Amino acid sequence: MLYQSGGCCDSSQPMCFTSGEFKVGNSDVWMGIISDCKFYTSADQFEYRKHTQLIMDVTAGRGRSFSLEIPLGVRFFIWSKMFTEEELNQLELLLEIPV
Repeated sequence: MLYQSGGCCDSSQPMCFTSGEFKVGNSDVWMGIISDCKFYTSADQFEYRKHTQLIMDVTAGRGRSFSLEIPLGVRFFIWSKMFTEEELNQLELLLEIPV
């Protein structure tokens, strides 16, 4: 699973955990699936970034967290881009569709 935290001790880089190793709480928000991994964020981070597109990437270098990729000499990071008004409208339409 992937988790985007809000900063402090684990910085604010996305972290990767073995499924079940990180306990998701009631205040965490499920964002979707990236390469068969569930992706969550904290509710305050969701509120802060809900108008942005998050793009997960990986780069060489050691991160500062307990994430699984650390021994591989790489780290995850997030690019963010503000949604355009048209993109926000499309998202609202998608959310109205019953699943």
